[in-house]
Amino acid sequence: MARIAGVNIPTAKRVPIALSYIHGIGPQVAKDICESIGIEEGRRVNELSDAEVLQIREYIDANLTVEGDLRRERAVNVKRLMDLGSYRGLRHRRGLPVRGQRTHTNARTRKGPAKPIAGKKK
Repeated sequence: MARIAGVNIPTAKRVPIALSYIHGIGPQVAKDICESIGIEEGRRVNELSDAEVLQIREYIDANLTVEGDLRRERAVNVKRLMDLGSYRGLRHRRGLPVRGQRTHTNARTRKGPAKPIAGKKK
């Protein structure tokens, strides 16, 4: 099992698919990594040599922000908004949708399960 950026990537999958298991690397970035290193997209992770895995690891370390660093950076950005007291920060603090979605109905993902209100039957 290959370990890149602190993540055990699956060995039976194709390289771009396996790289997308790393937080911060999507399908397009994974393809770009393969192109820049010179690995065919059809190859599987278990077919890669140790040198190729090392190349992938070095490329990611040098050019991308992934996993813990990315999560920390996003958390700091949200915390900054909350400390400023901006509208977006207040929405984050209250656990409501941040980007202008309606909350009268829907928004259950952000608000959590519906809480019943006594005497609300119509």
